[in-house]
Amino acid sequence: MEATDSILQQIERALRKVATKFPINEEQAPLTDILIQVKQESGELLVFNDDDVELTRCVVEEWIDNKDDNFYEAVQPILKKAIAALSDTLDNLNILKPYSFVLIDEDRETVADLYLVDDDTLIIDSDLMKGMEEDLNAFLENLLKK
Repeated sequence: MEATDSILQQIERALRKVATKFPINEEQAPLTDILIQVKQESGELLVFNDDDVELTRCVVEEWIDNKDDNFYEAVQPILKKAIAALSDTLDNLNILKPYSFVLIDEDRETVADLYLVDDDTLIIDSDLMKGMEEDLNAFLENLLKK
């Protein structure tokens, strides 16, 4: 599945709407995560807080009637890309840190942690870590030969 400009714009627009729900100038910051649910039959993208209050929704037309068995795996990089594009905004929501952006399925079960916002912690994407062990082993072996 491709991350077309149209798809990214729709997701980013929805995430901007979420950001307006947590304005910086409010005194009390809630303790919540941002839950993102995608439905491959209807193409809907819904965003909730921890209390199952819907924050926003949109329809991604390219996802309507998607029959891909790996749909949730295929949308993860697209969602991560959209979140990364808005990281300056999403890192500064009026929510108590740490908070996460989490992909959930229709049964409200966690599919993937997409993004963590915390002042002291950084989650490294698994794609970045691919092959790291082999690289480190090769580096160590090269060092030991000298």
